[in-house]
Amino acid sequence: MTEEFALTVRREIAAPAEDLFDAWLDARSLGAWLKPSGTRETRAETDPRVGGKFRIVMVHDESSMEHTGTYREIDRPRRLVFTWSSPATQFRDSIVTVTFQPSSNSSTLVEIHQAGLPDEEARAGHHAGWSDVLRELAQRERT
Repeated sequence: MTEEFALTVRREIAAPAEDLFDAWLDARSLGAWLKPSGTRETRAETDPRVGGKFRIVMVHDESSMEHTGTYREIDRPRRLVFTWSSPATQFRDSIVTVTFQPSSNSSTLVEIHQAGLPDEEARAGHHAGWSDVLRELAQRERT
């Protein structure tokens, strides 16, 4: 898979790695924080096992976008790898790797790396979207 159109975003979040890891696999949790800018509601269905599939629908004011994928690796609480396909990836399977690195004071460095995006526009859009959702996840953990 080419790294030409890949991205990495990171954020330190004041929560244990186990809690943050679990937030990525629970459908109800995903619906609460997986909301990039402009997303009014997120509906998620998950089958959190290697080979299991997920479906995420992000609802905007005038439209919605479906994202689908398959879990490739689930190594709680360190690493999660899954495919990610949507109209924004031109329905190609990109590969998302999320790592959880415990740091000081019960915080965790969460890093998202996505590879296999079709072009610079998709790379930039996903970079902004993942940055938004990490901000939302951090906000959720504060409450």
